[in-house]
Parts: sequence; structure tokens; C-alpha cells
Amino acid sequence: MGKFIIKKTATGFKFDLKAGNGEPILASEVYTTKPACENGIESVKKNSAIETRFEKKTSTSGQFYFNLKASNGQVIGTSEMYNTAVSMENGIKSVMKNGPDSPVVDES
Repeated sequence: MGKFIIKKTATGFKFDLKAGNGEPILASEVYTTKPACENGIESVKKNSAIETRFEKKTSTSGQFYFNLKASNGQVIGTSEMYNTAVSMENGIKSVMKNGPDSPVVDES
């Protein structure tokens, strides 16, 4: 099972969603407050089960990545860069599997 990790940054709080093997599969923006960060996690839990919330992208260097968006279109998480579209699709599947039910670990 995956887990959400909350971390303190120099300017606020962020979270990472990690797969069961510990690999990061989704990273948030930096939030100014911990409650806002926790709300971001709840949004991932709600939206990660909906395939149409994933926006597939290609970077200028030709690598693949995706954004998870809320119902209002706001980006709530971004993946790492992948070398192939197949790897990116596997990343989306992992977020869909781990996002809805993963526990939260506060390391802030």
C-alpha cells in the first residue's frame, strides 16, 4: 500500500504520494499552511479514482509526465518524468490504485 508523506519546506508544506515500493508517484505544489496541504491530499484521494482527471503531457525534452487535476481544473499533483508513454500510463495506474486509500504520514 502507498502513503502520503507531508513535509515542511522553507516556504510551507508539500506532500508526496509514494507507491507501496516507496517510489514517488505524485508530488504537490508547496502550500503556505499545513491545513491547505491536508486539503490537497483529500483532493487527491477524491480525484485520483477518476481517469479523466489525469492530464497527460510531454516535456520540451520529450519526456512524459502527467498532472492530476481537481474538478475545477486546478493541478493538485504532478508526476515524475518518464522516458516512455507506457511508463507514464503505469504511473497513472499506480496513482489510481494508491491515491484513494493511502494513509497520511506527517514528517513536517
